[in-house]
Amino acid sequence: MPATPMANLSFPSPDQDKPLEGWRLRWYTVIFEADTQAGRRFDQALIAIILLSIVVVMADSVQAIHRSHGRSLAAAEWLFTLLFTAEYVARLLSVRKPLRYATSFFGIIDLMAVLPTYLALFVPELHALIDVRVLRLLRVFRVFKLAAYVTEYQFLGRALAASGRKILVFLSAVVMVVLVMGTLMYVVEGQTNGFTSIPTSVYWAISTVTTVGFGDITPKTDLGRLIASFMMLMGWGILAVPTGIVTAEMAAQRREQLYPASTRRSCTACLTEGHAASAAFCFKCGAPLLPSLPPGPS
Repeated sequence: MPATPMANLSFPSPDQDKPLEGWRLRWYTVIFEADTQAGRRFDQALIAIILLSIVVVMADSVQAIHRSHGRSLAAAEWLFTLLFTAEYVARLLSVRKPLRYATSFFGIIDLMAVLPTYLALFVPELHALIDVRVLRLLRVFRVFKLAAYVTEYQFLGRALAASGRKILVFLSAVVMVVLVMGTLMYVVEGQTNGFTSIPTSVYWAISTVTTVGFGDITPKTDLGRLIASFMMLMGWGILAVPTGIVTAEMAAQRREQLYPASTRRSCTACLTEGHAASAAFCFKCGAPLLPSLPPGPS
């Protein structure tokens, strides 16, 4: 029997299929599992700290408050940043695949919550970006058992994605209409009535069709007012078309899709949430799930 070449052998990573255990399992249960009492309390405390940090940044932007309490607010901001940094590191240490979490949606948001404070040491203008932490409040859906709202949000996102091409074609038609109407108004009204160029006239056409109507440019001739009236009425129909496209797509998906009952259980490998209470494996990557834990008292 010929020997197997060493080049053809593949050795899995020691931690690739190793289940969580010990302190990593305890940390994971607290940090990522919102169905337990400890996990719920952790997320509630995290949301409270996020809100406080946002209030501090907003208050620091008021010059009168900054002059009188600038040092205290700066110290509080650094305290929040250190807490968020420690939490981010704890999340990386408690998952099986830290890189997968770091490149996930919440992983990127969590990193963006701490980066502005450190970057502001070199570029002070970036300090205002700290308010990006408000995006972390999306975790409130997990804490307060709003899984149904998350499902509806995902459903709306799928409907918008499916309607993308139709809306793009519609917007292309709108662009052509405003280009033609803007050019026509440039010819009819002329420079003496404020339509000094075709781009300016197209700007007027866009503000008119979208029913915004800033009023900085208005037609003076009877023919120009007739064209403007037609565009205003057409604007009502233009606003209704995208709504109808998305609504029709949502109705079609609603007929095709059934929503199974799900929980906030998350996969330790890919961090996907929404597994059924009786599920043993992740529906996305197939990794074994932790046993379903009984929820703690609210």
